Amino acid sequence: MTATQAPPTPGARSWPPGLPRSLDHPEVPVGSILRAAVRRWGDRTAFVDSDVPLTYTELGARAHAVANWLAEHGVGRGDVVAAHIPNCRQYPAVYYGVLLAGATFSPTNPLLPAADLAAQLTDAGARVLVTWDQVLPVARPALAATPVQTVVVTGAAHILDFAARLGGLQSGDVDLADLLAADPTDRHRDAGVDPAADLAHLAYTGGTTGVSKGVELTHRNVVTNLLQSACWTSGSLPELDAAGDVTLRQVLGPDEHPVRLGEGRIINLTPWFHAMGVIGYLGGLVLAGTTTVVHVRFDPVRYVADAVRYRVTGIGGAPPVFVALLQVPGIAEADLSSVRGISSGAAPLPVPLIERLQALLPQAVIGEGYGLTEVTMMATGNPSFRSGTRRAGTVGVPVFDTEVSIQPLGGGAPLPPGERGEVCIRGPQVMRGYAHRPEATAAAIDADGWFHTGDVGVLDAEGYLAIVDRTKDMLLYKGYNVFPRELEEILFGVPGVAGAAVVGRPDEEAGELPVAYVVRRDDDAGAALTAEAVMAAVNDRVTPYKRLRDVVFIDAIPVSAAGKVLKRELAARERTAVRGG
Repeated sequence: MTATQAPPTPGARSWPPGLPRSLDHPEVPVGSILRAAVRRWGDRTAFVDSDVPLTYTELGARAHAVANWLAEHGVGRGDVVAAHIPNCRQYPAVYYGVLLAGATFSPTNPLLPAADLAAQLTDAGARVLVTWDQVLPVARPALAATPVQTVVVTGAAHILDFAARLGGLQSGDVDLADLLAADPTDRHRDAGVDPAADLAHLAYTGGTTGVSKGVELTHRNVVTNLLQSACWTSGSLPELDAAGDVTLRQVLGPDEHPVRLGEGRIINLTPWFHAMGVIGYLGGLVLAGTTTVVHVRFDPVRYVADAVRYRVTGIGGAPPVFVALLQVPGIAEADLSSVRGISSGAAPLPVPLIERLQALLPQAVIGEGYGLTEVTMMATGNPSFRSGTRRAGTVGVPVFDTEVSIQPLGGGAPLPPGERGEVCIRGPQVMRGYAHRPEATAAAIDADGWFHTGDVGVLDAEGYLAIVDRTKDMLLYKGYNVFPRELEEILFGVPGVAGAAVVGRPDEEAGELPVAYVVRRDDDAGAALTAEAVMAAVNDRVTPYKRLRDVVFIDAIPVSAAGKVLKRELAARERTAVRGG
């Protein structure tokens, strides 16, 4: 399949020159990508955590060790291994080890409450849990009612030394050091994997608006989306190395992509239990031979210091990351001249924020993309090649082999360019379905293979997609649809506003009143902000039914670990206030 946007017209250069609309996607398991990366990048540093490096060669050896230990203990094809750990130097070896064993990787937020963890492990049918020593006291009581048979424990000690022995383990617990020290030989444990049928990931949706569901992603889904995203962002094509494993051949030259394969350096904050993290900021970076500096917690000052220290070539994350970085004292004087790319995902990037980033980093290409767990990770992207046309306020065009259609919210024929409707996606990266939920799967993926995202968007005449809002975030004011994203875009352009989110306040007469939660910037403009001034700045620019009815100042907008705004928390606060609770 080819992307549905019209061929680029003069003045809109959306497609990488010389690259086809469809890629050749090899039928290989995910482990093939690691094998090729180990051969190609060898002693180059793959990950750095707490100043301790991990080369590609060692990553390969440790991953195969994990795979062999699992296989020798009866864990393999069809078994689910849940990773309940934060980003750390040992995480990539666990991730690839699970896949190399032929098992299914199921990422889990290590901060999940015990009841939610138990529910997810049970829904996933997890046989093995890899957990963190500091959260083990919370996790352990949740395990009795789950199918978990083996508990593997790791912790901060393994960041510094893979051979370190952990204290406080109970009889039956397994120290990750045992897995990391097992036989490092590649025994091709995944040779029997069927890429089209066997699950690589059982990933759970973020749950920012409701109950998480297990998303079934085959090896074909994962490899396909890794190649789609990596080729799009580096101007490359897939190819097989001498051993038949998958790597990249960079087609576009340094004039279009100054950062060459095997030369990238980046700091990663995105959790690897999130789709954007494990695909974009783990697998994709391994594929490209990038050196990744791991930050488990976001400290904006430390981030800037390490960005300078490591001469990073790219900065990536969700919009709240960029909001915080722009407020770091001295950011304008920091030597960030090595940065050639800024990549944003997980949530829309307000246009005023794009303008501030471009002013700070004029040499950087700012690319915003769009995707969901249900499409593995990526579906669209703004051009990343330097001469490409990037449209602020859009998430770009459909990537290789991907179609995007805008369909009426109530169902019906696709809408013409310029009209709002539900964003629907079709392509080889679309999930197999929701685990154990055939009705939910049928509701999400129609008979023609279109995945209905629940997002409201607009396609322009040249195929650029703009995300208007989530259908679940949409407010109803006296029967009118009010999309918070439109108001938030205006709010981010108000001097003194560092962060903003709009939710509905229940009202018997109107239904829902648009209310803005606003974070002040730490400067004179922020200190001078008043609710009246903010409302006037917004309400003067919108039709009457969209006007803000209140502004609430807050210290921080609540976000998930993946950087998505948790509007449910703000909406719950409004409901409680209306009830007088």
